[in-house]
Amino acid sequence: MKFIFPQNYNFDSKLLGFIDYTTVILNIVWGLIVFFIVYFLIPNITLKISIFIVLFFPFALLSIIGFNHERMLYIIKYLFKYIFSPKIYLYKKY
Repeated sequence: MKFIFPQNYNFDSKLLGFIDYTTVILNIVWGLIVFFIVYFLIPNITLKISIFIVLFFPFALLSIIGFNHERMLYIIKYLFKYIFSPKIYLYKKY
């Protein structure tokens, strides 16, 4: 069976067909950072689980759902650009 892809089609390899590998790596790194911080600083197991879920789940959920199939790394870059120079995005034309 032959598949014909147009010349301008952007083919990106993804894990399970819906999440980029860079986003998966970023999620794993964030999960490990949160896990080790929670593991070493908090003695109660239920509090550990709760804090891990509160800190990790929103990031993982946003990376799975995504913003118009943008990579999470680009979204973080755009957020930092906005934080350091918000005046560029707040101009209004009348």
